[in-house]
Amino acid sequence: MTTPVRKPRRKAEQRAETLEQLLDAAEELFSRHGFYGVTIKDIADQVGVHKSLIHYYFTDKQEVFDKVMARRAPVTSGRRMDALDAYEAAAGGRPTVEGALRAFLDTDLDTYSTGGDGWRHFGALSAQINNTPAWGAEVMDRLYDPVVLRLIGLLKQALPDALEEDIFWGYHFVTGALTLSLARTGRIDRLSGGKCRSDDFEAIKARMASFMAHGFIGVCRDRAEEQRKQARE
Repeated sequence: MTTPVRKPRRKAEQRAETLEQLLDAAEELFSRHGFYGVTIKDIADQVGVHKSLIHYYFTDKQEVFDKVMARRAPVTSGRRMDALDAYEAAAGGRPTVEGALRAFLDTDLDTYSTGGDGWRHFGALSAQINNTPAWGAEVMDRLYDPVVLRLIGLLKQALPDALEEDIFWGYHFVTGALTLSLARTGRIDRLSGGKCRSDDFEAIKARMASFMAHGFIGVCRDRAEEQRKQARE
């Protein structure tokens, strides 16, 4: 019986594999140390290659970062957009706050909980970016505005009497809670004495959308009533 001869990999396949290894390494390092805390040499050392190889694939560190973001951001954004579209169709013109939030939040949490270390590193990196004033807002605006505004549109349908600014403030609080969860800092682990774990995405998923929905409804209802009261006076 003859042993099948393994075909040698083509150079294009080798280059693609090396590129993925470099992006994986950069993603992990950026998630831990931020953009400015990582050098080209750090990325090369993580993979075990000379830094000149990095320059074969990338012009500079900014291009490395941009390609790290471009690899996963469209995936998570696209999955959430599909989930929001599907939810709106299923809701038949009567969306609820919690239903819209579940389509947006649960879909994202599923991505990070089942996607392995790479997705968890990307989640931690996204958390850093969302809380970086100097340049983070521009990155988030460019990559995620369409899906965020899609969610906002559904929330407006669910809360037709709400003030628009209250819905935007509500999203502000939602994204803060989501990115803190994606950061997996371990703080809640210590505060709770181990009862809660910051990497327990299933526990977060079971609570976050419901918690946020109650906040949205309570704030929007109370402030809309306050506005009506002032108008009558």
